[in-house]
Amino acid sequence: MIVLQQLINGISLGSIYALIALGYTMVYGIVLLINFAHGDILMVGAYAAFFVLGAIGAGPWGILAAFIVSMIICASFGITIERLAYRPLRSAPRLNSLITAIAVSLILENGARVLPFIGPNPRQFPRPAVVTIQLYGGALTISNIQGIVIVLAGLLMVALNYIINSTKRGKAMQAVSFDMTAASLMGIPVNGIIAFTFALGSILAAAGGVLYAFAYPQVNPLMGMMPGLKAFVAAVLGGIGSVPGAMLGGFILGIAETLTKGFLSSQYSDAISFSILIVVLLIKPTGILGKKLRVKV
Repeated sequence: MIVLQQLINGISLGSIYALIALGYTMVYGIVLLINFAHGDILMVGAYAAFFVLGAIGAGPWGILAAFIVSMIICASFGITIERLAYRPLRSAPRLNSLITAIAVSLILENGARVLPFIGPNPRQFPRPAVVTIQLYGGALTISNIQGIVIVLAGLLMVALNYIINSTKRGKAMQAVSFDMTAASLMGIPVNGIIAFTFALGSILAAAGGVLYAFAYPQVNPLMGMMPGLKAFVAAVLGGIGSVPGAMLGGFILGIAETLTKGFLSSQYSDAISFSILIVVLLIKPTGILGKKLRVKV
């Protein structure tokens, strides 16, 4: 039962990592950019939900409004960052874009710290009352927060899969990812598709931020650093550029982290997570579901 309990906890945490990792992997798959500001978009979404829930309350309608407002704000941030920071550097060396991504991350973090309505101090995140269901005489417990996290994350992943594989814009995303120049010649609006990809990834980061704040009810300007880094690890673990790989990597990382906390020590959880990444990359450098790219000379 202890193992099953840790698995449930791991699936809950892994769902959040998977949502955030999807943003990394979609952007990389389109423009070959590691958007290190993605974790801070999570922070923006969490704060947007914080203010909505503070004004409306943490009831069902308040939670719905918090998700909607958070997603809209984060999508706007994603589109703006892509237009102002990344698009002008699209043809520049990748190192330039990487440095810019780090700079954008620092701007978001420190900008939030100096804003008077946010500030540097942590704040308690409003969330519904925690209701725990006990099974097998209390040996297994599942909270309503875990249920919300798992169900909503699963629905968002299914929706993303539908968008990518069954919609016109999703097909255009795949075409741009495969060959941007050929897609442009075929009449696909490349800039619009890339902006849409950033918006879609930011929406998932917003949802991940709200769910993360529900699970760990505290917000601060630096809250996106570690979840963002672990989500990046999850994306690389599953195979950067692979949507199913990002989901798989998120779940593996979440389960490994909770099992480490449950059976070893919470002090080792981060080390074990990154050690798994190193081992996988040593055995399969492209990640679990990644594919080798052949470059013609």
